[in-house]
Amino acid sequence: MHGASRKSRNAQFILCTMRVHLFIACAVSLLLAACASKPPASGAVSQRLSERPASSPKGNDVVIFALGLIDTAYRFGGKNPSAGLDCSGMVSFIYGQAVGLRVSGSAADIARRGRPIERTALRPGDLVFFNTRNAPFSHVGVYIGDDRFVHAPSSNGRVRIDQLDARYFAQRFETARTYFD
Repeated sequence: MHGASRKSRNAQFILCTMRVHLFIACAVSLLLAACASKPPASGAVSQRLSERPASSPKGNDVVIFALGLIDTAYRFGGKNPSAGLDCSGMVSFIYGQAVGLRVSGSAADIARRGRPIERTALRPGDLVFFNTRNAPFSHVGVYIGDDRFVHAPSSNGRVRIDQLDARYFAQRFETARTYFD
């Protein structure tokens, strides 16, 4: 009985922690939405951008859920926050929990199944892929807007936000994919 109550307390703690992260994520996303206006694009870029709406409800749900996982521990092969997450496990978990979409496999598998989009057409909730191990599509993150993404890197061992144009990621960026209309 003692072990069961400890498991129950651990589960309650994890749930409470996720709720706090989700609250913080909601607050951050509201602030980002208020500050995320960009100047209008021109020419061919404008035409490509106009083909997709600025955001989607499912994409926004994905972003809010992703932000709630900030500071979750990294674990190679990890598929849930209580045990730790790797990049593809994080994406699978987020898409499943936030929008009920089954996205599974390695980062390369996830990239193969997504619909290719240009980087200029990225919307919150879309996925960004990198070559971080001298292998195509070896890392994936969730685009959150304003040239930023949430990912589970093995370096520093925590889910975090980084800039697409940061030197390391800019040199390794491969493609973007979407699972939304």
